[in-house]
Amino acid sequence: MKQKRLLFDIVIQALLGLYVFGLFKVILFKFGTMDVPFLYRQLRRNLANPHYIASRLNEGNLIPFHEISKSFHVFSSHLLYNLLGNIVIFIPYGILLGLLSINKRKLSFVDALLCSFGLSLCLECAQTVFSIGIFDVDDLILNSCGGLIGWIAFRLCAKFKVAVPNSFTKPSES
Repeated sequence: MKQKRLLFDIVIQALLGLYVFGLFKVILFKFGTMDVPFLYRQLRRNLANPHYIASRLNEGNLIPFHEISKSFHVFSSHLLYNLLGNIVIFIPYGILLGLLSINKRKLSFVDALLCSFGLSLCLECAQTVFSIGIFDVDDLILNSCGGLIGWIAFRLCAKFKVAVPNSFTKPSES
């Protein structure tokens, strides 16, 4: 029983690692190749000129719901893709968080929100620091919602015993 649980934990942690790697690759490199020397040059340039990072931050969206409201006022496929994409891309994260919390301290709604927000904040800050995107507070909101949707979906499945192996949800008797 403990060996099954350990194997399950290792598999879920590996999936989480691969997911986060893929997330960074998609968000930071937009499906392109990972160019580490380029990132290093960008980082060195920006750290040597902090005002450049500040100006990049000012170019971004720091007003909550500004870009989201544009999606509802000016319908375009790009805005809709951006809106839904930022939610959908974080749903697996919420599911993986739920899977990691099986038989451990239950992950609360607030915990899932903070974890999703924290990962999204790391991505947004990385885009700014490496000058490969812009900081958008609405992305933080949408990504956090996506993580919560995944976590809620997991909790509902676990509650109704759907797609969660029983051997992992029963308390261990050893």
